[in-house]
Amino acid sequence: MISVQHLTKRYGKFTAVNDVSFSVPNGEVFALLGPNGSGKTTTLKSIVGLIHPTSGTITINNIDVSQQSTLAKEYISYLPQRVVFPENLTAREVMQFYGKLRKLSHEYIEETLSAAQFNGYADKYIGEFSGGMIQRLGLAIAALPDAPILLLDEPTANLDPHGVKRFREFVLEQKGKGKTIVFTTHLLPEVEQLADRVGIYVGGKLAALESIENLQSTFLKTGSIEDLYLHYVGNLDNDHH
Repeated sequence: MISVQHLTKRYGKFTAVNDVSFSVPNGEVFALLGPNGSGKTTTLKSIVGLIHPTSGTITINNIDVSQQSTLAKEYISYLPQRVVFPENLTAREVMQFYGKLRKLSHEYIEETLSAAQFNGYADKYIGEFSGGMIQRLGLAIAALPDAPILLLDEPTANLDPHGVKRFREFVLEQKGKGKTIVFTTHLLPEVEQLADRVGIYVGGKLAALESIENLQSTFLKTGSIEDLYLHYVGNLDNDHH
């Protein structure tokens, strides 16, 4: 289980995340939804251990991320918001490199590569890839280790409709294996179709924390989840005027 308690991260006078608390039980798909710059990525990087919080605590399976970062990372596979790979390597070579780092078998690496459905692009150079293909390669690498927790930052960025469909299948496949998935997004369709619960970020704060079922059953009487999202973002805009 992931537990985030009173997480705050400041950069000088700027507060990127302001006293955020939530927990994610094992096997749940949890979405962090919010506009760009609302604190989603900072929160995810703090969970991974890439950012040290100004205050607050984060634990993964009761392991304090700040105090035992290396041990906590054994439970995690992480896809950053922007993935970059050497342009002179093929997708297969990149997968083999990361697979060997994880001490995975050649057969397992090939199975994961095949499941990613590169459709003949596995032996093409990264320099020939579109942004969407690079993102799909990043997802394939995130799926390589048999980690119980997947942390995905804007995983559908640059994906074409086929890539988005494949991502949704990927999340459902991983959930079917009992994995815990936390992903950030500013796109509502992914949240409505994939998440069990959603945390709505506005201005570095957790403005709402609800199950998708509750949002659909209560808010849809007067509007849509999109209306709810725009309601919180609209309040942020009004606060700035």
